[in-house]
Amino acid sequence: MKPPNRWQRHAQAVRARSFTPLRRALRVPVWGDLTLRLVAALVLISIVVMVHWLDREGLKDSHDGYISFLDVVYFTMISITTTGFGDIAPVSNQSRLVEAVIVTPIRVVVLFIFVGAAYSLVIKRGWEKWRMARIQEKLSDHIVVLGFGVSGSEAVAELVARGTDPHDIVVMETDPERLAVAEELGCNVIEADATRDENQMAVRIDKARTVLVSAGRDDASILIVLTARHLAPTVPISVVIRAEDNELLAKQAGADNVINPVRFTGLLLAGSAQGAHLADYLTDLASVSGRVQLVERLVLPEEIGKSLRDLATGGLGLRIYRDGEVCGFWDAAAGTLRAGDQVVEIRPTDANGGG
Repeated sequence: MKPPNRWQRHAQAVRARSFTPLRRALRVPVWGDLTLRLVAALVLISIVVMVHWLDREGLKDSHDGYISFLDVVYFTMISITTTGFGDIAPVSNQSRLVEAVIVTPIRVVVLFIFVGAAYSLVIKRGWEKWRMARIQEKLSDHIVVLGFGVSGSEAVAELVARGTDPHDIVVMETDPERLAVAEELGCNVIEADATRDENQMAVRIDKARTVLVSAGRDDASILIVLTARHLAPTVPISVVIRAEDNELLAKQAGADNVINPVRFTGLLLAGSAQGAHLADYLTDLASVSGRVQLVERLVLPEEIGKSLRDLATGGLGLRIYRDGEVCGFWDAAAGTLRAGDQVVEIRPTDANGGG
C-alpha cells in the first residue's frame, strides 16, 4: 500500500480539524416552532385556569379558606407542573372528577409540549448538525456551486427546474443573505471562502459530479478554478469570466468550460439583427422552460454503428466529441457512432414535440 502523498495528508489533516458543517433549511424555523409551542401551552393553561375558576367552590384553601382568582392561578400552575404542595386541594366529587377527566389530560399535553420544545431547541438542533456533518462526509456525485451571485443563482434555479434534486447541490458563499436564498431553495449551503483549499475539501470537491464557479470577479474565479483543479483533477469545471483577456487564463487554470456572459449577450444581439427569431431560439435552447433544449450525453449502446441523424431518443444530433475532436452532423465521421462518443443533441421539452 502506497503512503499518502502531500495532498492526501493535507486532506486528512483538514478532515481532522473542525469546519463549518453544511446547512439545510428547516421546514419551520426553530424559534417559530418554539413560539407555536409556547402559545399552545399558554392556551391550554388558560383553559385549566378557567375550569378551576368556574369550579372554585369545590376547592379548599387550608390557609384562609377563601379561593381568590390568584389562588386559582397558583393552584393551576402547581397542578400543571405536578408540584402539589397540598395547601389548595379539590374536595368535592365534582372537582376531583374535573381534575381526573379534564385537567390531567391537559397536564400531560402541556408536559409533552415543553419536552418537545426542549427537543427542538437542543436535541434536534444537535442531531441536525450531526446529520449534516455525516452527509458532508459522504457527499458524492453532487454539484458544487462556488459563488452564488447573479450567475450562480440563475444556474442553480435552472438546474432545479431541469429536475436536479436541490439536496444534490452544495453552494459555497461568504454572503449570508445569498446563502439564505440558496437554503430556501433546499440546497446544502456552507458559509466559507471558496479560494481556500480546506473549504473546497470540506465539500468533497474531488467526489463532485461537476463544479460551477461564479465568484463575481475574474481574479477570484480563476484562483478558485486553480484550487479546484488541484484538488479534483478529473471533475468537470465551468467558470464565468467577464473579461475576454482572462478566458485563456481560466483555461490554463484548469477550467473545462469558460462562459462569458458579455459575449453570449453579444451573440443574442447579433442574432436579433440578422433575424427576428434567432435570438428567441437561442434563448429557447438555453432554458428548460423553452420548447427545445440542448442535451449532452454519452452515446447509447443501441446507437453504436448508426448515424448521428438516427438517435434513439428522437432528438436532432448536432455534434460528436470523439478523442478530443469535434465532428459536426455534416462530417463523414458523424455517419457512424462509436462507443465513448459524447453526443450533443436538441430535444423537445413539451409533450407535443417541437423545434
